Amino acid sequence: MAASRGEFSSRIGFIMAAAGSAVGLGNIWGFPTQTASNGGAAFVLVYLVLAFCLAYPAFMAELLIGRYGQANAVTSLQKMSRTPFHKRFAFLVGFGGVVCAALILSFYGILAGWMISYATEPVLTLGSANSAAAWVVEQSMARNILFTALFMFLTVFVIRRGVEDGIEKWSKRLMPLLIVLLLVLIAYVFTLDGAAQGLNAYLNPDISRVLEPDLLISALGQAFFSLSLGTSVMVIYGSYISKNENLVSLGAQVTLIDVSIAFLAGLLIIPAMYVAQAQGVAIFAEDGSLISGSGLVFTVLPSLFDTMGSMGLFVAFFFFILMSVAALTSSISMLEGPVSYVVERHQIERKKATTMIGVIIFLMSLVIISNLGVMLDFVATLATEYGQPIIAMLCCVFVGWIWHRSEILKELQQGNETVEHGFFWKIWPWYTKFICPTAIAIVFIHSL
Repeated sequence: MAASRGEFSSRIGFIMAAAGSAVGLGNIWGFPTQTASNGGAAFVLVYLVLAFCLAYPAFMAELLIGRYGQANAVTSLQKMSRTPFHKRFAFLVGFGGVVCAALILSFYGILAGWMISYATEPVLTLGSANSAAAWVVEQSMARNILFTALFMFLTVFVIRRGVEDGIEKWSKRLMPLLIVLLLVLIAYVFTLDGAAQGLNAYLNPDISRVLEPDLLISALGQAFFSLSLGTSVMVIYGSYISKNENLVSLGAQVTLIDVSIAFLAGLLIIPAMYVAQAQGVAIFAEDGSLISGSGLVFTVLPSLFDTMGSMGLFVAFFFFILMSVAALTSSISMLEGPVSYVVERHQIERKKATTMIGVIIFLMSLVIISNLGVMLDFVATLATEYGQPIIAMLCCVFVGWIWHRSEILKELQQGNETVEHGFFWKIWPWYTKFICPTAIAIVFIHSL
């Protein structure tokens, strides 16, 4: 079964692919924005604790479902089911994750297209194509359609090639590129006036704020959403892992890479904000809130790049290339969920299924683009604030309450024979059964 479906050829291949899925715009863009809006270092501290104490156990649940089932999300969950009701419940959860992934990609492709367009602008400016440079960063339907189509083409190109030659190969190329770009930009920003103040705000926590309800909820949500939970992505990636691999250590390594890159992104964005402030760019309102909020990357940072003269064009280019790479490493995982479902449940050839689903999701993007002011926020909220927490919570319920404990242990022992005697097995089943569903439910209720 695994040979015909494809399989990650190496441990590093899975780690790069899973980390690539987790490391997207939510880490490079969302995490620093959340940090700036929620007390700086206090938010970072809480996020790091919750990522390992709550998000990692839920992440492991989805990986286990996938490797046990060796199939798409729906089939894997149904293999765990014992009764007709469980099978119907499994279909609801698995197919819900597939739909959620498609919804996320439909608006994610638009945002990623903007990243590519902003990366194009400095190139056109250097080439003295000033009118074209202005066009690619102005809101227009033609611009949005063109760059969304370009990004979706790149995503489809990777997924059409399958697991080893597509997902794994490109993740191995893109993830190191992302990390190198991030480190180079951090090193450059640290040389600018104002960076030290930003670094202090980022790394010096106000301990009195760590128990604030809004900060806790925001950090918990960021921890879950940044690991691609609730979208069927980690279930399908788990199904491509060899039975000989130690899932406990693999999951921990992916979680560590995810939070590390989120932390590095904060080291770039937060000091850059204070550098912009030192250059006269307004960052915070009188009440201390961010002026730009989620629009930070398209307003404040370009203003900072403008103050750097010709050097700013190069910095802007590399920054938005970084954002585009981060978006692509996530989008390929989001497309793989629906594709694997169609290929395995409806026996459609992979290349045909990938192209077909890519076109359908692009058409969904066109609907959003046609009424951007309303539809973008609506679809983003529907998928990330409602869809993801519900599906992630139900996956934990499945593992904690429906899947037999003896079968879970047997699956974990493949690749880790001594897991029964370790700290993970003593804590994780209880965590997944009680703590994770409760924590995700809190995030969901707060989002209402």
